[in-house]
Amino acid sequence: MSSTPYDRNRWTLTPDRADLRRPDRPARTVELPGLPQDLVLDLERTAVVIVDLQNDFCHPEGWLASIGVDISATRDAVATVDTALPALRAAGIPIIWLNWGNRPDRANLPPGVRHVYDPVGAGTGIGTPATTSSTAVLEAGSWGAAVVDDLEIAPEDLRVDKYRMSGFVDTPLDSVLRNLRVDTLLFAGVNADQCVLSTLMDAANIGYDVVMLTDAVATTSPSYCADATVYNVRQCFGFTATAVDLAKALGQHR
Repeated sequence: MSSTPYDRNRWTLTPDRADLRRPDRPARTVELPGLPQDLVLDLERTAVVIVDLQNDFCHPEGWLASIGVDISATRDAVATVDTALPALRAAGIPIIWLNWGNRPDRANLPPGVRHVYDPVGAGTGIGTPATTSSTAVLEAGSWGAAVVDDLEIAPEDLRVDKYRMSGFVDTPLDSVLRNLRVDTLLFAGVNADQCVLSTLMDAANIGYDVVMLTDAVATTSPSYCADATVYNVRQCFGFTATAVDLAKALGQHR
């Protein structure tokens, strides 16, 4: 894999010539079980989007835990992603960390978004002090908005801040993915029925192939929300597979 998005989408320039052909990237194919059908992936055209595995959502000292939300399911997703990361990196698959990272003044957040995290107008939620470990809920640069402490960010990984349930609204995510020259997106993270699904749906609607890694997503919502999410991904938008099967396929590919 090239070390930067720029390397994947570039011209060859000399003082008297611009060669507009992009670098040749021969297909690297893997097969793995999936639903509603098994899948054949080109690793050269695939990226992983990991959504909201942040301290405020997934850490025992983060914001959700501090307000009494049971985050145990998110811990399972963190563990699965942690196990899968070495295989993904060894295969040269770009990894995008897509996280809430709001402006301190919240100037770009409409009332509907702020209401989600402050449903009764108590002046809590996004941007307000949460715990002794977090300066402000989901604020860019804070501990709470950082990728959860359990996971290692590699220098070649990419980070994109988001400000809505969908990571495509008001962000550079689409531009980053197009510079990576990828067609297929593998989704992990939390909450499966909220930010993961919203981002996956928008990806499918603008032409990306989408695969939800069901053992690498989780939700703090009731179980029927997760069941409906998986059904809708398979029925309306794309495919599901597991990170375990993906890592196994990548190991065989090497």
